[in-house]
Amino acid sequence: MDFFTPAMRALQDRHDGRRLADRLNERRVHDAFLDADIAQIAAARFFFLATAADGFVDCSFKGGDPGFVRVVGPSTLEWDDLDGNSMYRSLGNIASGGNVGLLFVPFDGTGLRLRINGRAEVIDDASADGRAIGARALVRVTATHIYPNCPRYIPRMAMDAVSPYVPRAGVETPVPEWKTRDYIVGVLPGTYPEK
Repeated sequence: MDFFTPAMRALQDRHDGRRLADRLNERRVHDAFLDADIAQIAAARFFFLATAADGFVDCSFKGGDPGFVRVVGPSTLEWDDLDGNSMYRSLGNIASGGNVGLLFVPFDGTGLRLRINGRAEVIDDASADGRAIGARALVRVTATHIYPNCPRYIPRMAMDAVSPYVPRAGVETPVPEWKTRDYIVGVLPGTYPEK
């Protein structure tokens, strides 16, 4: 898969950016995870996931405790799909097309963004290895392009608390407030009791 589309190339040429784009592609883009990539992914508490299929584009936030995204091969990473809002926008797009973009951003004001493009698959075999507490499926991504990106416009933000909604061993996961709203109660999947 080419790293640049014809439209990207046309804009690079129009704004004298092709030489810089080519140099960054030559020096920074890779298809196997480097040690620095693995460390950034392992430390991440969240990332942004872009999916596209059948004309539907979606971007979502995926979060958990550090280590919830795991590099499991030279170009492969995976994470557990946890309880959500039952819209299945990301998983539906993955099932329909599989093209994804992941963006890891350390909001520390200095760390590089890590961008990963690739192909994803949903594995909903209940016996899949390494499944987290409460996981419904596993998402596995084979990276085609991995590249760090400048932190210039990333603000420094404090990360002072973890989400209490991430399932953890020995801890009861609270029900989020939105699942107790009048228009939601009664239509939740069978795993939630009525209020």
